[in-house]
Amino acid sequence: MESNFKKRLILSQIEKHIDHKNAIVITGMRQVGKTTLMRCVFDKIIDKPKLWFDFDNPLDQKIFEDIEYRNIYENLKNQSKAGDDERIFVFVDEIQNFPEITKVMKFLIGQYGVKFFVTGSSNFYLKNLFPESLSGRKFLYELSPLSFREYLYFKEKISFEDAENWNIDKAIKSSNLIDFKKLEVDYTEFITFGGFPEVCLTKDLATKREVLKNIFVSFFEKDLKIISDYRDIRELRDLILLLVPRVGSMLDVTKIASELGVNRVKIYEYLAFLQGTFFIKLIPKYSKSIDRTVAGGRRVYFSDTGILNSIGSVNEGQLFENAVINQLDRFGEIHFYRGKSGSEIDAILDKKIAFEIKTKGTKEYLRDLEKRSEGIGISNSYLVSRDYANIPKTIFGSML
Repeated sequence: MESNFKKRLILSQIEKHIDHKNAIVITGMRQVGKTTLMRCVFDKIIDKPKLWFDFDNPLDQKIFEDIEYRNIYENLKNQSKAGDDERIFVFVDEIQNFPEITKVMKFLIGQYGVKFFVTGSSNFYLKNLFPESLSGRKFLYELSPLSFREYLYFKEKISFEDAENWNIDKAIKSSNLIDFKKLEVDYTEFITFGGFPEVCLTKDLATKREVLKNIFVSFFEKDLKIISDYRDIRELRDLILLLVPRVGSMLDVTKIASELGVNRVKIYEYLAFLQGTFFIKLIPKYSKSIDRTVAGGRRVYFSDTGILNSIGSVNEGQLFENAVINQLDRFGEIHFYRGKSGSEIDAILDKKIAFEIKTKGTKEYLRDLEKRSEGIGISNSYLVSRDYANIPKTIFGSML
């Protein structure tokens, strides 16, 4: 393991299921640290037969191409030097490059108890990759860019335990001037350059920007394999550029389709692709009934503010709102509210806590938020402020 390796917070959750019969599936954006995380699990397994396959390498796929699945098991057994009664632990990186392996996994899990750990770069692939028969035989983990607490741990400002045990209740209770001043510089860097591990661990600012640029290029080179038509790739690129100034706004798919000269159905498909590859988040409108699944009418945010800054320009308020939505998303399910009169609430966590997100909180903002929240039956409400505001019920972005 590299000397500057930092373990991710999600690792402790995965470790609980190392010996469980189910496959472990780790998914998330490219360059977010999936391979490093899985390598850490691989290194923790000692004195047990284990194998590593990288499906970016076509030669590593070959063993799984045999149509006789029992032969595949025998090959795995021979390669790992497993005894007759020993369980084999198989690690597969970038599983979406060889979708057929899921059928092999189902057979080997059921017949021989083989334990699989796999990574995949997108739910867009994975939701169609695993057959229904495997739905009860896997644990799915989504690895996101670093949260701010995880970022502080990577920067060695707090302990792993402090980052791991952070929650919304602690965030609410910890918002004071001393903590705000202590974290102000770090938070500015965090929302500017985002939470990709390599970006975080890179000290030179120009190099940080170069790394972010390379991550964006990698997205187009690898995740867009599924879109083979050059025109489609250009349209997707142009859609991403159109989404940047719309951060925090409700999507009007008809208007976007008109601007791009693309039909609405295709825009919905592109939005589903961008959300499925974890590039953007589409936040649904608050409703006490079941939410519609369509993308139209949802608010759009980018999954990493560093990527957002590297491909376009947004104002300070939009950038802060995007960062806070990503931070709140770690604590639960996020909705926004928009009433018939046009009144809005920026974020509602688990349909229980309302948040208004402002670069500078004021008593008027809090008063309006409490009134709107009570109107829809939510009694818990807080301001989230970028700058220091000595107002009750205010959380600073750096506390989330």
